[in-house]
Amino acid sequence: MKLTDIKKLKVAELRSRLEELGLDNKGLKAELFGRLWSALEAGHGAKDEDEQVKRHADRSLTPTAPAGSTDGRSSSPPRGAGVMERCKPDCTNSATQTGSSLTSQQRDSESVSEAGPDPAEGRDADMQRGGAEDPGEGRRAPAPSPEEEGRGRAFYEFKEETRYKRTKSTQPPGDREETEKEDEDKVRLDPYDSHLHFEVGPDGACGQPRFWARFPSLWSGCRLTHGVLQGKVGFEVRLERKLVTTQMEEQGDTDPCGVRVGWSLANTSLLLGEDDLSFAYDGRGKKVSGGKEEAFGELLSEGDIIGCYASFSTDGAVELSFHKNGCVMGEAFSLVASVLLGRPLFPHVLCKSCSVRVLLDPTARPWYPGPPEFTPLAALSVRQRVRTALPPTSRAQCAMLLMVGLPGSGKSHWARTHMKQHPEERYKLLGTEELLACMISDGQRIRRLQQAAQCLTDLIKVAAQSPGNYILDQCNILFSARHYKLQLFTGFRRQVVVVFPSADEWKRRLSRHQTSNGEQIPQTALLKFQVSCSLPEQHSNLLEELQYVELPQEQAQTLLQEYRAEARRLLPPVPKQEKKKTRHPMKRPHPHDPPPSHRSRTGLHGWNHTRLNVQPWRQQPIYDPGCYYRGVGYSRYEGYW
Repeated sequence: MKLTDIKKLKVAELRSRLEELGLDNKGLKAELFGRLWSALEAGHGAKDEDEQVKRHADRSLTPTAPAGSTDGRSSSPPRGAGVMERCKPDCTNSATQTGSSLTSQQRDSESVSEAGPDPAEGRDADMQRGGAEDPGEGRRAPAPSPEEEGRGRAFYEFKEETRYKRTKSTQPPGDREETEKEDEDKVRLDPYDSHLHFEVGPDGACGQPRFWARFPSLWSGCRLTHGVLQGKVGFEVRLERKLVTTQMEEQGDTDPCGVRVGWSLANTSLLLGEDDLSFAYDGRGKKVSGGKEEAFGELLSEGDIIGCYASFSTDGAVELSFHKNGCVMGEAFSLVASVLLGRPLFPHVLCKSCSVRVLLDPTARPWYPGPPEFTPLAALSVRQRVRTALPPTSRAQCAMLLMVGLPGSGKSHWARTHMKQHPEERYKLLGTEELLACMISDGQRIRRLQQAAQCLTDLIKVAAQSPGNYILDQCNILFSARHYKLQLFTGFRRQVVVVFPSADEWKRRLSRHQTSNGEQIPQTALLKFQVSCSLPEQHSNLLEELQYVELPQEQAQTLLQEYRAEARRLLPPVPKQEKKKTRHPMKRPHPHDPPPSHRSRTGLHGWNHTRLNVQPWRQQPIYDPGCYYRGVGYSRYEGYW
């Protein structure tokens, strides 16, 4: 069967053909078409008449995919030339419609969330009705209204969660569980020791922020796989290209791009220069450590090359210096042995709206000559380098913790405590506050909150296909949101942690949280949180472990029912939406009517044109549908029937 013949088939015919071949016949037309064509091409030896038809078949699968079918590449920004073409994302995610449904209790608990936390906002209602089926896809944070000032992260996280009600259930990743085994001795940018929103190129030597086009103020950092603790070692970094968007120009951002290069210890913050044991040269002509900036060196521009050099003495002390385009800028940091305590320093890069490249070819000549007796890091022998922790090789070795709880219940505190108690697990905390910390530049907090909540939705999809251990620090009070995320992480060890304190303790924590952050959750929104909340059950087949860390499950369910009853009593009534006027279809004239020419002159049975709407530009008159209605009170029309 030719490709053109398959395209002419209807959905029922496609399903019938797939059923005959013993294949799955569920899904939308684009999926059925692709499945049937692949089966005919592989199973029956079907060959295209020419290569053009074959390419057309491949292209026809993606553009017609529904909004619910997501591809990690679709949310990535458009690439430019040069390094942008080489740094391609390796993140895919597909979603298909399944027959999963909510229980009556879950549907009831989520029914209030349709209007968002604040039904008075017309923009929220538009988001609910016209938003993309895939959360976080193709959206830009609107300008905040005056009513939104002072609202915290829970407000915007809840707005993101409500999108999952219209999202089709996702299909877990395919047989990509085993990651490609890499050369452990090769020096490269380490995707396992980087922000999820940092995109490492295929060669492991270039990188850039993953979402630079939609979230330009986000800083993204990455360390190299190997560090040093002795000798005289250096590496070079080139500011490859600045990535300036129209959004930056509209906002008048005077410092749209930024870069930091330097050294840091393992397990420190990926925000280079923000920890005490993190030492950076900033492209604005400053040196940074422990969050403190001092004037140093010169400004960086596109194409400049920074040389970073570490000189270790025999007693364990180290001196850090930097060069710009081969010119010495002097010693920036001098550390005594008691600071490092014999721990290795790792090369580290941090960038915002720009791409960087590190010279990691051991056989290549340096871009600029370094100081005498210094050796490039990539050219060191294996014994002179220190390898960081290796990433997991399969999803079965990874864990995902899903936090569940009302705003201010203590989820973030529990997650950070758990990370400190289990440092060997190297958890990555995925939360709005973590993304806000990566937006170092000044700006409106409300706008940054909106962007952080949307960026987090995209990062969750990236995490589901990246090896590692993750903690999803969100409210996750909607069943649909939990179901979607747990299904994304199929193959991981999935644990749901519910933080549900007593009523008095929750009020105390919520009040302290709002006072410390200066953010107030509107009372109406807080009541909607309580009505919409549902707690997970142990019998779910999407999780391996369920843990209630405050109240036991039975007491938590009882208290939640009290919250719901009280919230429903206090919530204002939901305004009824006006029904849209149904548009009556144009009906054909009765077979016993006079010919059209007669009707157009005298009307139906001699009636005047009060019951006949004749449009001068149409040959055929359009009749009022009321004259065809036969019922009580219309006895004068009964003789006609």
